[in-house]
Amino acid sequence: MIFNQPMKLFSALVIAFMLSGCFIFGDPVEFDETTGQTPQWILTRGEAYASNSDWPAAIKVLEKGEQRYPNSKLAPQFKLDLAYAYYKFSQDAEAIAMLDKFIRLYPNHPTVDYAYYLKGVVLFQDRGLFDKFTLQDISDRDVAPLKDSFIAFKALIERYPDSKYYDDAIIRMTYLMNKMAEHEIHVARYYMIRKAYVAALNRAQYVLQEFPQTIHQEEALIIMISAYEFLGIKDLQADTEKILKLNYPESKFHTKDLQAQKKKWWHIWDSLYD
Repeated sequence: MIFNQPMKLFSALVIAFMLSGCFIFGDPVEFDETTGQTPQWILTRGEAYASNSDWPAAIKVLEKGEQRYPNSKLAPQFKLDLAYAYYKFSQDAEAIAMLDKFIRLYPNHPTVDYAYYLKGVVLFQDRGLFDKFTLQDISDRDVAPLKDSFIAFKALIERYPDSKYYDDAIIRMTYLMNKMAEHEIHVARYYMIRKAYVAALNRAQYVLQEFPQTIHQEEALIIMISAYEFLGIKDLQADTEKILKLNYPESKFHTKDLQAQKKKWWHIWDSLYD
């Protein structure tokens, strides 16, 4: 027991010294593989991580390069690669901010069309807005990301009609228009259920005016006819019926059974949401 006491005391002193060393020398410094490296090396390293879908590592390296070499000839590429890595890692806000920064700093850059395109793609998400329709109030659901996506694609096709992303942007814009029109129709149907016929009319008319090329025109007309009948506005009801017949001569809404209960025409669309 006497022999072990000095050893225990020595061990305690060693441990105390080691612990105090942590405070003397500070916290361990995280290894930075980009230190002393050229912009090209950092960019290549980040792209290597991205090719293996290691997005956290790619972001970490590309952020170092983007911050360390803001005036390098590779600065635009750092921003585009970083925006894409943010997007793939579901950091949409950071991706949009980086793309906006790129567009602001390099409006005449040869790849600025890609920046507009990628911005549209980042925003190009349904975000569950158009699930099965229910009686819950969907009138305040946010479709702003869809509109922002549409605006980004529109800027691309208007400014860069020769862009290789033009055709895909057109396809996405068509989809977005149909989705935005679908949202308005869902809201109009909700108002019909709540017997808010004027509000339903406004939504249906908005679809006709703002989304004339979409697949939801027929249903918008049906809602308007039903709403006018509920409101007792016979002349506008008749005018809208003529428009429906002229544009959709084969419409299922011209059958005898439906003619007998026009007020309920819009209910036939319920089956689409069952």
